[in-house]
Amino acid sequence: MTIRFILNDEEIALDALSPSETLLDYLRIKKRLTGSKEGCAEGDCGACTVLVGRLARGRLVYETVNACIRFTASLNATHVVTIEHLAAKDGTLHPVQQAMVDLNGSQCGFCTPGIVMSLYALWMENEKPSRFAIEKALQGNLCRCTGYEPIVKAAEKASATRPDAAFDAIARERGEVMAKLAGMKTDATITVGDDSNRAIIPGSIAALADTLKEYRDATIVAGSTDVGLWVTKQMRRLNPMVFINQLEELQTITETDAGFIIGAGVTYSEALPALAEKIPAFSRLIFRIGGEQVRNMGTIGGNVANGSPIGDTPPALIALGATLTLQSTDGTRTIALQDYFRDYGKQDRKPGEFVLSLTVPKPAMDSHFAVYKVAKRREEDISAVCGAFYLKLAEDGTVATIRIAYGGMAGIPKRASHVEAALSGKPWNSETVEAARAAFEDDYQPLTDMRATAAYRMLTAKNLLTRFLLETGGDAQELRRFAEEEA
Repeated sequence: MTIRFILNDEEIALDALSPSETLLDYLRIKKRLTGSKEGCAEGDCGACTVLVGRLARGRLVYETVNACIRFTASLNATHVVTIEHLAAKDGTLHPVQQAMVDLNGSQCGFCTPGIVMSLYALWMENEKPSRFAIEKALQGNLCRCTGYEPIVKAAEKASATRPDAAFDAIARERGEVMAKLAGMKTDATITVGDDSNRAIIPGSIAALADTLKEYRDATIVAGSTDVGLWVTKQMRRLNPMVFINQLEELQTITETDAGFIIGAGVTYSEALPALAEKIPAFSRLIFRIGGEQVRNMGTIGGNVANGSPIGDTPPALIALGATLTLQSTDGTRTIALQDYFRDYGKQDRKPGEFVLSLTVPKPAMDSHFAVYKVAKRREEDISAVCGAFYLKLAEDGTVATIRIAYGGMAGIPKRASHVEAALSGKPWNSETVEAARAAFEDDYQPLTDMRATAAYRMLTAKNLLTRFLLETGGDAQELRRFAEEEA
């Protein structure tokens, strides 16, 4: 009946809390740790960045997270580290902090604590980070004053400054923290609160199934990168909330000859290296999902389960031919992912069911796979249109297999079945593709909203098909022109 975690160097035990209380509110209001700031309350600006350490496969792993959308109830058996824990007891600044001072990496200072925490996470894991690694670490941190060059230079300077390990609190306390977290982990289900305000942390997959059978209206929370906004932006009252980020059974990736079996609790960050070699186009898409903090929290299973029409991963997964396995107390069932999405806000998930895993086939050696995300910003932005394409040609150069799926074009992630039909069995050339473009109107009737007009979405969807042609056998000069325009 108690949620236990470590906050900096203090052990915390909570037997009463609101399930929708954010970590940021807990830090600022209840613990008066005001270094972490609220800028956007939606995981976009990074001003609230803290580290959360957890035991994973025998290691103590620290990751940056957005405290504004991370729920306190999800923290059992973790170590939360805030900006207040970096400096030495005598006030000596951490090398990352000192470098930011020396190189004028801060002006108004509002975003600085979050930036420091992101660079601190990089400092711990990478002794000689490249420019790319530094920029990747800062993807989820927005600064409106300085520009990023002084911040990048501070990261470079800090990487060369490594005092005795006893100086760094996390390095000094690692063994002790690991022992404490191991003692906090439990296979028992933790329930905090009453019928009007309940947080449930199942101890196993079987316990999760039992919980969802009992609480049919429960909200399942994995990474909270979407559910967090239901609370902070929509002010929704969610009860009960079932937190599954403790379930290591859902956090496995298994590679087979045919593909990957990805547990519903696998985060984007965990999936990235596993997919990079065998499905590089998919891994590049993941790199454009949010910032590092969002990728450390959000899960592929959650991105699929909530059925958003603008979720980034479903179009790619559908084009790859992925299947979805769901579980309940009645057992498991597997369906094609494209059949999971029925209508806007409606999925093929029965009461008491939850997403167990995704099976993602590897593209055949003689096939082509690509996925394109179009958004107003290259990084940390929601798609206006996301298109994914899988193509296999016959020996005579005609289209043997084609799967095309889009997000942002309908109320659900949806295959372009009429376009596929117009391409199937035809030569893979510009004449075929040009003729097939007209079939998009039979597949989609996109909406106009704040991200794009319907006309823009339709033209973009057609042009992405043309781009795919150019990248898989089109005119080289035309392909260079497309690449230059994108750059």
